[in-house]
Amino acid sequence: MTAMTSMPKHVEPNYSLITFLLFWCALIVVSSVYVTTPLIGVFVKEFQVTQTTAAWTGSIFSLFYAVGFLVLGPLADRYGRKQMIVFGLGVLSLVTFAIGFVNHLIWLIILRALQGFISAAFAPAALAYVFDVFPKRKLVTTIGFTSFGFLTAGIFGQVVAGFIDQTFDWHFVFILFGGLYLVSLLAVAKILPTTKSENTPISMAYHIKQVKKIFAQKNFRLCYVITIMLLLTFIGMYTALGDYLKNAPFYLRDKEILYVRTAGLAGMILSPFTGFLAKKLGLLVVLRVGLAVSVGGLVMLGVDTNLPVIICMSVVYVAGISLTFPAIMTLIGEWSGNIRAIAASIYTFILFIGASLGPIVTSGLMQTGSFFITFVVLAILLSGGLVASFFIRS
Repeated sequence: MTAMTSMPKHVEPNYSLITFLLFWCALIVVSSVYVTTPLIGVFVKEFQVTQTTAAWTGSIFSLFYAVGFLVLGPLADRYGRKQMIVFGLGVLSLVTFAIGFVNHLIWLIILRALQGFISAAFAPAALAYVFDVFPKRKLVTTIGFTSFGFLTAGIFGQVVAGFIDQTFDWHFVFILFGGLYLVSLLAVAKILPTTKSENTPISMAYHIKQVKKIFAQKNFRLCYVITIMLLLTFIGMYTALGDYLKNAPFYLRDKEILYVRTAGLAGMILSPFTGFLAKKLGLLVVLRVGLAVSVGGLVMLGVDTNLPVIICMSVVYVAGISLTFPAIMTLIGEWSGNIRAIAASIYTFILFIGASLGPIVTSGLMQTGSFFITFVVLAILLSGGLVASFFIRS
């Protein structure tokens, strides 16, 4: 009887588990952008400072977050995607824990800056990692779930921070998130398959050359035009909506406005299904449909004064944005090849520049005294992205 030696079989990664882990990390990492939003009033009372000074706990994070994308993002091409995710979560855990024991505003602001900078290690590395590990048939769906994490973080971070502050103390918000980052680090180290690094140079000259190469391509330029409009209008819409609902004829309280914002989660549920729609319609069609739906939602927000309709139109706007995010992230990832992390870094940098401009642009528009004008101008800005999408070529 002849002994048979079985050949070792290739073990396929557990794509569902990896997808969930990327979604989870996206949710908790990006939540750090928003956790101080419901705590501003607490900081004003505790540190005896003005609202503007207390707001620096959020603004400094966003500023260093954007800078971090440009500095840390490209390192994922050289040292490996998983390695950068692990490094980022490790340092983020330590810094976030430290914030939980701070009792002086200046140290809170300094550590929030460091927290923002190191948080930027995740998004570019995660996007590049998806393209390295997942087969093409699963790409858009996985990016959709990751985008879902990024989007829901805006609501999740505020709700969790507000609940913990009311139940315990604001310090515990950061102690909890520090613990979540540590647990996530252990899960990533254990579960995510390691990918090979590209061993690309890390010199400034090399990165400038790659950035020039990216911006030399028309498709990238058009995608980045769309990108800056996404969070600009998203943050802008919710900024205007909150002010709109506080005043006549609605006079909603902060808690009721939070419920209206939470309703936006219904629109975000579309994000994981972008892959299915892309297979049926194509990525560019999904991108254009998403932008068109969002533009329509913004216009209707300005036209109608019926509260149920306003809530529905905010959900419609978010639904369109939820389709747009994974579509544009996938297109950038497909085009960028072995400089994917650099392209993703530029994408995330521009995205959060838009987020920073959103409240500024919206505040200026609201000074006209017309919410109709505010929402319509935001719709016109996003329409510029819609027009740009028709010049993108496959």
